[in-house]
Amino acid sequence: MAEPLRIGIAGLGTVGAAVARVLSEKAAELTRQCGRGIVVAAVSARHRERERGIDLGTAQWFDDPADMAAKAGIDVFVELIGGEEGAARTSVRTALEAGRHVVTANKALLARHGVGLAEIAEKRGVLLNYEAAVAGGIPVIKTMREAMAGNSVSRVFGILNGTCNYILTRMEAEGLTFDACLNDAQQLGYAEADPTFDIEGHDTAHKLAILSSLAFGHRIAADDIYMEGISNISQADIRAAAELGYRIKLLGVAQRTDSGVEQRVHPTMVPTASVIAQVHGVTNAVAIETDILGELLLSGPGAGGNATASAVVGDIADIAKSRPGFQHGPVFGRPARELVAYRKARMRRHAGGYFIRLTVQDRLGVFAAIAKRMADNEISLESIVQRAADAEAQKTVILVTHETTEAAVRKAVDGITKDGHLLDKPQVIRIERAD
Repeated sequence: MAEPLRIGIAGLGTVGAAVARVLSEKAAELTRQCGRGIVVAAVSARHRERERGIDLGTAQWFDDPADMAAKAGIDVFVELIGGEEGAARTSVRTALEAGRHVVTANKALLARHGVGLAEIAEKRGVLLNYEAAVAGGIPVIKTMREAMAGNSVSRVFGILNGTCNYILTRMEAEGLTFDACLNDAQQLGYAEADPTFDIEGHDTAHKLAILSSLAFGHRIAADDIYMEGISNISQADIRAAAELGYRIKLLGVAQRTDSGVEQRVHPTMVPTASVIAQVHGVTNAVAIETDILGELLLSGPGAGGNATASAVVGDIADIAKSRPGFQHGPVFGRPARELVAYRKARMRRHAGGYFIRLTVQDRLGVFAAIAKRMADNEISLESIVQRAADAEAQKTVILVTHETTEAAVRKAVDGITKDGHLLDKPQVIRIERAD
């Protein structure tokens, strides 16, 4: 039997501790599957004395993860520190340059520096595995990078943040406010004390940027993603969506068009009968549309120590199964130096239309002014609903448009705002068709 694979784990938080525990508890099974043992030979974390409920045995301790990456006698460096700069970036780069394989769950690092790190890995002939960086325990990276050879991807989209999906699920199911659901998510450990990264769409955008690069062969472009979060979603939106036959989800969407690649993250109304609408709680789902396979939907746990640890251990096992001299595939499905510059798509007409909610003064001429702004921007309306608001002298106007452009909708809404008719911030949500 081959020599054991020696790994070093940098970061012993929830995920790092779970990885160490799984490697210990499943040692015999992993040895049978991989044809060699896997041992934790070194670890690095900020606090040695913290009780983590794991036995690290004879693992060598390093205070500096970069020192572990450079000096420890390890074959694989496992980065679970987090963050796009600092110790995470330095130690990963050090490990790759030293000719060591790297496994990471760090989507922020990859979204910012992934292509450069991939170039080092491919030059040194080592693996950079990152299954846990996108959609937790769902094997979407392996599927896109290895199992879909020959397929041309036209669109990849999905629910990529469990925190947001949990909040929207609770809001619909229990009639709770956004703030109440967010507080519960924080109490349960689904959301951070500062939840901005999750609820404003940044986490989803980082994951989408990685998937988009895999799908379309361009360099990662996390800064070129149109992004909206869910913090302004209200019970009025949830109820209106349900009445119209929709459910609100935060989606990340990357799509090839004639003019380039469109990348966007925003709340979306999806038909309640659609598969993506049935994804509840902290579950993630990724849909991949291709020319050969058609549409593939992958769904499963998208967050938590065990889900992420499962993906990390899977990446480690893949390395354990490889043998010296084996030619590893490129990190992003194509050689890093052949990834093309990202070309942002022109603004297109959105076939699904838009949901627009306006809180207006209940006075003569307001509705006519709204209709005129829509007509001036060539927006055709599918339905118009007026209803009394909670306060006197107010009305809620809900518009559902036919196919139109984002620019036209925003221009019309800006015009209505300038007219002085609105009493609250307008709400605009894309609607996705069932097909």
